[in-house]
Amino acid sequence: MKEIMMWDQGKVEVIEAEKPVVKEGEALLKLLYGGICGSDLSSYRGTMKYITYPRVPGHEFSAEIVEIGENKEGFKKGDIITANPYFVCGHCYSCQQGLINCCMSSKTMGIQREGAFSEYITLPVSRLFHGKGLSAKTLALVEPFCIGYHGVKRANIKKGEKVLVVGAGTIGIMAALSALSKGAIVTISDVAKDKLEYAKKFGIQHTILNSSPEAFTEGVKKYSEGNGYDVTIEAVGLPQTSLSCVESAAFGGRMIQLGVGKKPAEFLFTSIQQKELTILGSRNARPEDFEEAIDMLSEKVISIDDVVTNLYDLDDAAKAFEDFNQNAGSMLKVMIKF
Repeated sequence: MKEIMMWDQGKVEVIEAEKPVVKEGEALLKLLYGGICGSDLSSYRGTMKYITYPRVPGHEFSAEIVEIGENKEGFKKGDIITANPYFVCGHCYSCQQGLINCCMSSKTMGIQREGAFSEYITLPVSRLFHGKGLSAKTLALVEPFCIGYHGVKRANIKKGEKVLVVGAGTIGIMAALSALSKGAIVTISDVAKDKLEYAKKFGIQHTILNSSPEAFTEGVKKYSEGNGYDVTIEAVGLPQTSLSCVESAAFGGRMIQLGVGKKPAEFLFTSIQQKELTILGSRNARPEDFEEAIDMLSEKVISIDDVVTNLYDLDDAAKAFEDFNQNAGSMLKVMIKF
C-alpha cells in the first residue's frame, strides 16, 4: 500500500509500506479522505511542540470498514466511519476523573504516534463512530469541528452573547460556527484578508482585518460596542493573539485558549484580576463531542463542507503540504483523497 511519510521538517514523501494486519478487537479500514490540519502544517514547518520524526501524519479522516469481527457497537463491513484519534492511558489522574481529553500522556495520531495517512490502517473498534449517512468528505471534517465545538461548550456560550474568534483558519471557523449554533453574535479576526472574505460565507456577522494593532483595537471597540466581548477564542497559537484575546474580553468575560504554540507570552496578569476574567484551556475533544457533532451534521443543524478549499490526490501529498505551507493565508481546509 501507499502511505505518506513526513521524514523531517519540510520533507514529505509518498512511500510503499506493508498493509497492516488486523488484530482481535480491531477493524481494518480503507482511508477515503484525510484533512491536513494546522498541527500537520506546524509539523511540516518544524514548529509543532509535540511532533517527533519520522512520522506518518494525519488525524482527520474518514474510512470504509473492510474487515471487522463481531462487535457490540454494530459496525459491519462497508460502513463509512470516522474515529477518535486521541490515545489515552486510562489510569492517570485526569483519566480517573473522566477527563480523558486531558490525559497526562495522551498521544494523538500523526503527532506522537503514527497517523492515518495510509491507504489502510487498523484501529480498535471502540474508537470508531458511525457516519449516520454523512458523506465521506464531511466525516473527515468531524474531528476539526469537534476541536472548536469542545471549546465553545467549555465557554457555555449563550444566545445573544458577543463572541470574538481570533484566527480564521479551519479551527477558528469551526469554533465560530459552533458559537453561531448557540445563537451568539460572532466576530472573527485574521491578518489574511482572503480568509476573512471566505469566512463571510458561513454567516459570521462581523470580521476584523488585523492589519495593525490600531485596526484590531478599533474593530473590537466597534463590534463589541466598546464593552469588550463576552467570550474570546484564541485559535492561532501565538503570544500576541493570546494577549489580544485577554485584552478584548469584557469585564467578567471568558477566554478560551484553543491554539497551540511554543513561545511564551508576557503580560500584566493583574488584568485577569481586574476583569475577573475566566481563562479556559480547551484540549482535543471527548467521545460525546464526536457523537453530538455527527448528530448535528446529519440533522443539518449546521453545515461545514465549505471549509474545504483545496483537494489533492494521494500521489500529490508532498505538493499539498508545500502548497499549504506557501499559501496558508488563502487556503482553508486542505484535503487528500485516498
